[in-house]
Amino acid sequence: MSSPSPASLVVAVAAIGFLFDTYELLMFPVIGEQAIVSLLGVEEGSNEVRLWGGRMLWIAALCGGVFGLLGGFFIDRFGRKTVMVGAILMYSVSPLLAAYCTEFWQFVVLRCATFVGVCVELVAAVTWLAELFEDKRQRERAIGWTLAFASVGGILVTEVFDEIRHYLRENPGGVPWLTALGIAPAPWRYTLLTGLIPGALILLLMPFVPESRVWKQKKLSGTLKRPRLAELFSPELRRTTVVTTLLSACGYAAAFGALQLGPLVMAAGLPDVNQARKDVPAKVAAAAAELKTTAPDTPARKAAEENLEAAKGSVKGTIAAKKATMQRWQEIGGLMGRILFAVLLAYIASRLLIRLFLVPGLILFPVTYLALYQGDFTVFCVAVFFCGLVTIAQFSYVSEYLPKVFPVHLRGTGSGFATNVGGRMLGTMAAVLNTELLAPMFFAGEGPDKNPLRVASAAAIIGAAVYAVALVLSFMLPAPREEEVAPPPVKPDQV
Repeated sequence: MSSPSPASLVVAVAAIGFLFDTYELLMFPVIGEQAIVSLLGVEEGSNEVRLWGGRMLWIAALCGGVFGLLGGFFIDRFGRKTVMVGAILMYSVSPLLAAYCTEFWQFVVLRCATFVGVCVELVAAVTWLAELFEDKRQRERAIGWTLAFASVGGILVTEVFDEIRHYLRENPGGVPWLTALGIAPAPWRYTLLTGLIPGALILLLMPFVPESRVWKQKKLSGTLKRPRLAELFSPELRRTTVVTTLLSACGYAAAFGALQLGPLVMAAGLPDVNQARKDVPAKVAAAAAELKTTAPDTPARKAAEENLEAAKGSVKGTIAAKKATMQRWQEIGGLMGRILFAVLLAYIASRLLIRLFLVPGLILFPVTYLALYQGDFTVFCVAVFFCGLVTIAQFSYVSEYLPKVFPVHLRGTGSGFATNVGGRMLGTMAAVLNTELLAPMFFAGEGPDKNPLRVASAAAIIGAAVYAVALVLSFMLPAPREEEVAPPPVKPDQV
């Protein structure tokens, strides 16, 4: 039986990396509220949850942007494979350590470390893939389809959290050996533990995967220029750098200023959740009355006690279920966006393709978060599906486009600058812009129960604004550079 080709292994490693990039990134919107409530000792839906939800999204992304930019330089200096391995190890180990957190600051620091690893890995993997295939069509297909695995990660983390939640509901004592290791039986802690998986998978494959031939050959021949950040702002590359940086910022602003705040904050204000709150007193009273009719130490008493606890926790259960459903629809939409992008890339010109996703998004975001949020839940989720589709397709576009507009010695640096400075530093500020600046402007004078509505209203404004800006920027995108012909393979005696 023939062994897999090096190209196949690189594609496999990149696909696994992309999958767990998103798995780690979208873990916070799923577990964030539970972690904040547990570590800060506050109530669900409180102002602290709203404020720290937005802050955490931005602080982690800001750290990822700063160190991701440095990682882009390292990618060009030390090689794609080496830096990618280090990045994956970082975002695999940090969630494991976060599962042991007893203080909120520890959780913040380790969440930032996870984001740093993800930011560096994404740039390294895309740059590596861009140099793997000499044929333009093969390269586009490889990048487009491997990036589709990123959205699988978002779906996977939603399902994993849901399964863990159900398991701990049936087994409140948790897993004995994990408890013995000092990890409390909480869904958010157990979900963090699963972040160790990608490191194990990648370490098994990495010894069989080659370094980028284009980068390696240039380095061995002495023709690889040293990357310089200032070169990104040379007359030749200034427009490319500025436009791609701002376009990346718009995509991340839509994701962090609207989509990710859906499960994190908005789920608590859905009509079904509000109805569950109104029903709690009656349910608790009925369960308490039933409990009084049972004899102590009998199966009926135990069942009645469980019913009473279920009645008291019905709001939390409803929020958790709605949160999982919203995240699921959003991530399936993102997956469809990745797939649709990969298919259309072969038939539609690059700069026209991005507009096919931007124009619908300009309408979808205000309609979804202003008109549909307080209506039928299924209709709202379908709208969220399409918001995820057009937004995540933008991410695929930017990732595939960036390596084509920078020279080899600046591919990692240029891609890292646009993605990290534009996306992670500037774009993710939309989370704080929403929760701390725009959201408080709505429903002034009313209590924290209006926080989800405030955040949804701000999300509509942010989404519409950044999609409008991105549409204008799409007309300023430079044409991709001429294809660089890869040098001949390096002979064993030259290595």
